[in-house]
Parts: sequence; structure tokens; C-alpha cells
Amino acid sequence: WGEVRKGGGVSLRGRMSGGVEPVARRRGTLVVVSAPSGAGKTTLCTEVRSLIPDLAYSVSYTTRAPRPGEVEGEDFHFVSAPAFKGMVERNEFAEWAVVHDNYYGTAARPLEEALAAGLDILLDIDTQGARQLRTRYPEAVSIFIVAPSLALLEQRLHERKSDAPREIARRMARAREEIAAWREYNYLIINRDLKEAVDQLASIIQAERCRTSRLALNLSDLALPES
Repeated sequence: WGEVRKGGGVSLRGRMSGGVEPVARRRGTLVVVSAPSGAGKTTLCTEVRSLIPDLAYSVSYTTRAPRPGEVEGEDFHFVSAPAFKGMVERNEFAEWAVVHDNYYGTAARPLEEALAAGLDILLDIDTQGARQLRTRYPEAVSIFIVAPSLALLEQRLHERKSDAPREIARRMARAREEIAAWREYNYLIINRDLKEAVDQLASIIQAERCRTSRLALNLSDLALPES
């Protein structure tokens, strides 16, 4: 168990594997998770990182204010609007978008470094950012998470007690737009039960790690063609 940080934008937290020489080598896989506010994607991503070894998490940049309990550098990098716009002008983001009147973005350099090092990276990201990432990384795995109903989604937003009624109404309007994009994703998880949803998310990531198109097999006593 432990934590490794790369470039201020990607962290490896939770289970870490030992130093066994791999038989199958591969480039890291980008795992993009999207959901409307209140669907539970942040909780699911946190839980799955405790189950799957060597799963890095991309820490996004945002201009919104921290919520109670959020930690700088772990949940988000909280920056000013001018600082964020400066990063956009310098082309430092793999993707960025405006969501609920705030800027959000994923730094490109630490993402590229982690993927090149063979790390799988989990991104908790909105539908706008997911579209940009799928264009830039067509091999990325995309997963959409949704609550069983809009009524339950709204109930969860009220129970969170972090948004005013007007903000909840705006998030619900945005949720309808986001849910309409669910077929753009490779996988769908309906978050009825936390454990079941976590198990499904973990199973998707583990299966993608075994996909032959992502692997290079190296056996010490057998010569194999490259492809």
C-alpha cells in the first residue's frame, strides 16, 4: 500500500503490486468514467482504487471552490480562473471544459508520462471532457454511470447538502443532457447498489487489462512474433 505522485497530475494510491517481472507488457490504459452529478461516480472511483492494484488516478484542475472535506492535490488542483486560462493558452490540457460555470481540465504531460510507464489511469470526468479524450486517445475505455431514475438522482443531490435548490435544478437539467450521451461510451453501469456497481467497474478494468490487443507477451523459453 502507498502513494506515488507523477507531475502533480496523476497519483497512484491504494493497492500496489510487488516487483515481479511481468510476462505480458503493455502501454497503460486510460479509463474514463462519466456520470451526472449525484450518480455516485466519485464514490465508485474511490472504492475501485482500493481493490485494483497499480491503478493511478488523474487529479483534475478546477476553478470551483473546494467542498467540505476536499483536499488540494488529492481531490482536485484548485486554481484561479486566470491561472487556468493561462494553462489553456499554453496548451497544457489533454482536455478541458466549462461545467456549471466552472472550468475543469486534465493536464496532458503527467497523463502521457504515466501511460508510457505502463500505468492504467482512472479519470472521473464530464461528458464534454470524455469526448475530447476519446478523440485524442481512441483506445481509451469509457464507462458511463447512471442512477436507476431521475427521482433518485435528485434525492441524492438533496442528501448531499452541498448545493442550493437553484443549483440542484441546474444540475438536474444538465443530467438529462448527459444521460442522453450514454451510447457514446463502451460500458454502462446502473448504480442501484454500491457493492454491485463497484464490482462491475472493477471487472471492466480487469478485463481490459487482459485484452490481447493491449499486450505484448514475453516468455523466457519461447520466441513469439511481435504481432
